[in-house]
Amino acid sequence: MKLSPISRRPLLQTSASGFGWLALQSLFADRSFGSQVQLTTPHLAPKAKRVVWFFLDGGLSHIDSFDHKPRLNQDHGKPLQIAGKKEDITGRTTNAILGSPFAFQRYGQCGKMVSDLFPHIGSCVDDLTFLHAVHGPSPDHESAIGMLHGGSLLQGFPSVGSWAHYGLGSENQNLPGFVVMGSRKRMYRTNGFLPPVHQGSPFFQDPARPLADLVMAEKIKSLQQNKMRAVGQLDRDFLKSSAQNQIIEAAIANHEKAYVMQDAVPEATDLTKETAATLALYGVGTEHKETDEFGRQCLVARRLLERGVRFIEIVSNGWDQHGDLQNLHAKNARAIDRPIAGLLKDLKGRGLLEDTLVVFATEFGRTPNTEGGGNKPGRDHHPWGFTIWMAGAGLRPGTSHGMLDDFGYFPVEGAVDIHDIHATVLHLLGIDHERLTYRYSGRDFRLTDVHGKLVKEILA
Repeated sequence: MKLSPISRRPLLQTSASGFGWLALQSLFADRSFGSQVQLTTPHLAPKAKRVVWFFLDGGLSHIDSFDHKPRLNQDHGKPLQIAGKKEDITGRTTNAILGSPFAFQRYGQCGKMVSDLFPHIGSCVDDLTFLHAVHGPSPDHESAIGMLHGGSLLQGFPSVGSWAHYGLGSENQNLPGFVVMGSRKRMYRTNGFLPPVHQGSPFFQDPARPLADLVMAEKIKSLQQNKMRAVGQLDRDFLKSSAQNQIIEAAIANHEKAYVMQDAVPEATDLTKETAATLALYGVGTEHKETDEFGRQCLVARRLLERGVRFIEIVSNGWDQHGDLQNLHAKNARAIDRPIAGLLKDLKGRGLLEDTLVVFATEFGRTPNTEGGGNKPGRDHHPWGFTIWMAGAGLRPGTSHGMLDDFGYFPVEGAVDIHDIHATVLHLLGIDHERLTYRYSGRDFRLTDVHGKLVKEILA
């Protein structure tokens, strides 16, 4: 499916559902040599309507969290002997094996082993689907993050959230279709070469406010409405003179969206009507200092999903533990473990997990050998084998796919790359990743480039 941009103003004039029509226009339109063909059915029957994408920025250690490798503790301190072993990234890595400082426990009916970093997520393992042999092409943070989010080692490519919004649009014309919480980094929310309307909206850059610049500057509503009418007329005149420029159209859309969001965003982010039990489930409140901020983001995410937001990314920062891994990984995990498990349980209890896809990802794992000496060792970057898990719509819950060797270094079965992850996510949303394309600079681009295959083993 080669998707062509459409003018938003005719779109809004001809559609009773406003921005919701963008879903059909984007998904069903096929451009071939300038012509447009309306398809009568989507690519696939979608299993998921919406996505929550958790991203742990810095590199969560797979062998200290969800991929139990007893051999590490058995051979702690011995030299790591791996055929094809890669050179270290920092120049500080020793050859000594580092056993995990965290104990692993068996959880759920599936008997999944999870470390003491994530006991709350551990209680949800029967709803999770683990991919244990994910591998990426780069040990560098920026390029690995670019690959995970945009399918390219180069910066500036559209993020996965922008692609999902481009293909499906939003079900709520009064809220953004793509939201990012927890980070200011542009690579998480960039639309790249896609039309600007598909850029992610950053929420909670200021913890006290969900979104900047939403407070009405005028003292009375009628004054604001008069200004909006005047600005709207100027915008329309400027748009005509610019030959329907996409950037100008996006700016107009942003003006109008900001106006309606003045009411919609405060309502969606207002947690005062949530029960005490729900707040406690997410770890929200003054008695939950470690989890309160991330818990609020997760709870607001559920409320946004209920209101039709298509794609939400929530970022947890600070996982790059080259030293003091035991203390810093534990501190980071305490902040997110209860909130993420709370969201999973809340979605399931409300019947939303059936058509919501949850993704828990990091740009790479960490080495089985030690970085640094002393009593506070860490681990180096390790893209050659790590873990990503998913939950929800269209997946086989309580299962694990793929396996690394006894040291958690290289895949020995079920290897999956980042393009495969993207292809599978789009598939669950009802999109054929090979047909979701956008023509830019003389060629058709797609999230998976010329790669990607479905991880069929994890599909229900």
